[in-house]
Amino acid sequence: MQPITERIHAALNECRPYLQADGGDVEFVRFEEDTRTAEIRFLGACVGCPMSVMTLRAGIERILIRRVPEIRRIEQVK
Repeated sequence: MQPITERIHAALNECRPYLQADGGDVEFVRFEEDTRTAEIRFLGACVGCPMSVMTLRAGIERILIRRVPEIRRIEQVK
């Protein structure tokens, strides 16, 4: 099995084209094993977008948790 960080990057690559189509992007910051939390940072048009919370929870979090079951939650960092 691939390391967690590689699987996180692969899952984010699935989301990235949709974000880039609207001028945004996302980057992986870190995975905290103790809390099973992945931290991501929005870039470009996603920064300050009123839909970013919906994108985070309904899109990115769903995909990441499905692809990387070790993740319990996703947090956005600045």
